[in-house]
Amino acid sequence: MQPLAERMRPLTLDNYIGQQHLVGPGAVLRRMVESGHISSFILWGPPGVGKTTLASIIARKLDVPFFTLSAVTSGVKDVRDIIEKARSSRFFSQNSPILFIDEIHRFSKSQQDSLLGAVEQGVVTLIGATTENPSFEVIRPLLSRCQVYTLQPLGQEDLMHLAHYAVEHDVELNKRTFLFKETGALMRFSGGDARKLLNILELVFESAAEEGDIEVTDAVVTELLQQNPLAYDKDGEMHYDIISAFIKSIRGSDPDAAIYWLARMIEGGEDPAFIARRLVISASEDIGLANPNALLLANAAFDAVMKIGWPEGRIPLAEAAVYLAASPKSNSAYMAINNALQNVQQTGNQPVPLHLRNAPTGLMKELGYGKEYKYAHDFEGHFVRQQYLPDELQGQHFWQPQSNPAEDKLRAQMEKCWGKRGEIEN
Repeated sequence: MQPLAERMRPLTLDNYIGQQHLVGPGAVLRRMVESGHISSFILWGPPGVGKTTLASIIARKLDVPFFTLSAVTSGVKDVRDIIEKARSSRFFSQNSPILFIDEIHRFSKSQQDSLLGAVEQGVVTLIGATTENPSFEVIRPLLSRCQVYTLQPLGQEDLMHLAHYAVEHDVELNKRTFLFKETGALMRFSGGDARKLLNILELVFESAAEEGDIEVTDAVVTELLQQNPLAYDKDGEMHYDIISAFIKSIRGSDPDAAIYWLARMIEGGEDPAFIARRLVISASEDIGLANPNALLLANAAFDAVMKIGWPEGRIPLAEAAVYLAASPKSNSAYMAINNALQNVQQTGNQPVPLHLRNAPTGLMKELGYGKEYKYAHDFEGHFVRQQYLPDELQGQHFWQPQSNPAEDKLRAQMEKCWGKRGEIEN
């Protein structure tokens, strides 16, 4: 008989648990499915939150051929074979067949390149699933052809709804009466993962006495899982909670906590590249201009880990984690780009001032492109006042220096050039 997790896999969106921001009434994926037409997209989220299930439900609802590939076992030839099958299975006016690729982040660049033509021409509609940030793991040309939808770990309410549904509707579990007397351990060990939850329930069912009610308590769940260390995937345990604690410890300038959470990730088998990427992000987002060397050290740690591997790779990661945690903090650059992006979204494509435009042709020069531009290095101190922002944005300030020695120097330099913020003339 199939495992409980397979037996309980839903076949319709109405029976799908969680991710209401994507499949709830009026949500983007539900609207897309109800319209009968979908575009290629990538589902990003932790294990056990319904990525594969959602793809199969969509294919079933649209009544189109559904092909699957695993990035772990498939090569470029497998991709091309599937694309040819998809091409031959498509009929006139029918929606494109769906190609579902599990763990698409494991595909090499050449494997991802082999998908581009088929996705662009509509031979297949691609649905990818990944537990890693697609921005790092999916090539830009393919990413530009796909929407990215983020799936969240299931909350306790969703997990308990699933647990009650399973014990009431599964052909095996409904033969017994389950009493959920305590659920703390069940929630903790599930970690937002529906598959883990169902595996635990199945383990409780198989380990129970042959007669009487089955009581689910913290003690029962903890004892069973300690006796069966392979009953759930330790590699993914509390993945997002621990990396969150790690980054927040660095941001909060606690090197001891940062090292502890780093050790938890290393001991749990976390991908060292994932840890290193987060250190680079933290160096830019949380330390930033207060200590620009933090980004250099984080990048160096990333390179070192890729070169030397485990177990020695833990040392540069530890060095970077301690250095970042102990560094002064600033998010002024992070806030500056967010402020600028918000402005761009609100104001649209403002024209570039003529004196800042490139003038590679005679006609452009005649039109005034580049005219009256002042070359800063020709002036004392390598600075001259002139307009750099579009006309409509004069006086806008996106970067606000924060109070730390490094940015105090930058602030002083800007005041030397432009005067006090209120006096700046762009």
